[in-house]
Amino acid sequence: MPSLGADMEAGTLVEWLKRPGDAVARGDIIAVVETQKGAIEIEIFDRGTVSELLVEEGTTVPVGTPLATIDGGALVDAPRTDAESVSAEPAAAPVGIAPEAPAPPPVPVAASGGLRASPAARRLAAELRIDLTALTGSGPGGAIVRADVERAETGTPKVATAKPAKPAAKGLDMGEMRKAIAAAMARSKREIPHYYVNTTIDLTAAQDRLAAANAERPPAGRLLIAAPLLKATALALRKFPELNGSFEDGAARPSAAIHCGMAIALRGGGLIAPAIRDTDRQSLDGLMAALRDLVKRARSGGLRSSELSEPTITVTSLGERGVEALFGVIYPPQVAIVGFGAPRQGPWAIEGQVIARSLITVSLSADHRVSDGHRGALFLAEIDRLLQEPDAL
Repeated sequence: MPSLGADMEAGTLVEWLKRPGDAVARGDIIAVVETQKGAIEIEIFDRGTVSELLVEEGTTVPVGTPLATIDGGALVDAPRTDAESVSAEPAAAPVGIAPEAPAPPPVPVAASGGLRASPAARRLAAELRIDLTALTGSGPGGAIVRADVERAETGTPKVATAKPAKPAAKGLDMGEMRKAIAAAMARSKREIPHYYVNTTIDLTAAQDRLAAANAERPPAGRLLIAAPLLKATALALRKFPELNGSFEDGAARPSAAIHCGMAIALRGGGLIAPAIRDTDRQSLDGLMAALRDLVKRARSGGLRSSELSEPTITVTSLGERGVEALFGVIYPPQVAIVGFGAPRQGPWAIEGQVIARSLITVSLSADHRVSDGHRGALFLAEIDRLLQEPDAL
């Protein structure tokens, strides 16, 4: 059972997507796990053949429990990061994410409209044009799983594979999510010596560049200001690697890879911040597509385990809410979080003249054990410099 947050203790195996004898490769989805973040797709990090499934569907097990074996030897459990990742252990989910508390009794996969079905079941039903509302779920809490759709296709009787749990509330349990967030943030403020710096940046050049790029694009293909802000942050981290990584077991562990977690507000409350891999290497169009995809899947419960285990820093913004500045709380074991406020018109001095410009406030909350205010200030200045040269992003 993978760790998908610093405080996660257990998760519920909702559905197996592979069976003994199936060939698998790195990146394949082998199972769906239910956590306080919703239904998370668990990826394979080995190549081989599934030998044995060790956990039954509907079972809640502690983090670290082997779920399956591959080729009779390799255990399928917590995701292993690449050589570029923060450490041998998966990094914790980023700030804004709903951290895990002790798991509640098994709950069904939540979906909009009161229908509970796993992502795999929904995909198969769409392919086969089967109406999910006509099916009886055999998963935890009556959730519809892939096997139910397969039985509907063949017309064989439905047989329950797991004893339904006590009916749960529709969607995520926001009360439990809020408790988990409180626990993680209390731990962060108790254990991490935060320091805070902020600056105001002239955003006019970046916004003019976006306007020019968007002039001939349809609305669905236009770039938002979040893309250059994210790219500038990632490029600045190349010069300040101590802000990109983790602090674990009394030691700083910088990451060579830059996987920015982007905080996403969930409908009904709560936050989640999945990683955009290799943020510094992506184009603005690539980042925009990744952001749209993550928002869609985060709110529908279709994130992958690696997206929650790999963030090396978090970027968050309340700009759409009109907030001029925010100072985030670091999600352990990460060592920094960058916050952007709302772009706004304001007075700005240029060559002795005060004129109206588009301004934005950027903040850094960082761990004093791995960096200091001097380095933090230089990091924000580098973000500023990069945004003044938007064609280079």
